[in-house]
Amino acid sequence: MRPLLSSRLGPARRPSSSLQRRLARGLCSGVDTAPVLVERRGKVAVLRLNRPASLNAMTAEMGDAFAEAVGQLSADTDEVGTVVVTGAGTAFSAGGDMSFLHARGRDSPWRNMQVMRRFYERFLCVRKLPVPVIAAINGPAVGAGLCLALACDVRVASPAAKMGVTFVGLGLHPGMGCTHFLPQTVGPQVAARMMLTGEMVGGAQALREGLVAALEDDPEQAAVALASRMAEQAPIAVRTCVRSLRMAQ
Repeated sequence: MRPLLSSRLGPARRPSSSLQRRLARGLCSGVDTAPVLVERRGKVAVLRLNRPASLNAMTAEMGDAFAEAVGQLSADTDEVGTVVVTGAGTAFSAGGDMSFLHARGRDSPWRNMQVMRRFYERFLCVRKLPVPVIAAINGPAVGAGLCLALACDVRVASPAAKMGVTFVGLGLHPGMGCTHFLPQTVGPQVAARMMLTGEMVGGAQALREGLVAALEDDPEQAAVALASRMAEQAPIAVRTCVRSLRMAQ
């Protein structure tokens, strides 16, 4: 997979200089080390968090790369009809990087609020994509990782995936839109139970409680298939419908 915003089926847009530098480091090492990878499959773009050794723990660097990728995809909607977000390896995302979170605990409340808000905004910019976004939850989606999935329009998960918002166990108020998106998705009582206990739910329970739309042994393949169906529909109708649905949230 290339860490480029390009299509095998069409001409590539030239990546920004900062993105080129990150890609060059990965190519020199023979490994895709860019924190976010983008692959085109026809009209579907797969946006992949790429820190598999840390279960795709989210860092500021990853957030910068994610926001840059979202910006470039948003500018290329003539070629991109839908986006799938997933994780490399065995996890969707284990949430915020623990060293980053521990550093936040040592900072002043005011600065901590500013830093965390900026951190969350890097990933929540996925809501700015004008096309449908599907989360393919291929493994653990925890804390901010689940919040990223909640910010997507549809979620497809592996039956073995574990999902939860564990902020309170870390002494943190649930962030990254959790108190907004989770009640909208599963209802206020289930959301309260999950947020106030930090419980992790499995795939079957997540489906039963409406956290995900479907369970699939290969959630990425299923998400791409669903995304392809959406991309085949009338684009203006799809995008205005996406905007209306998000406004209702």
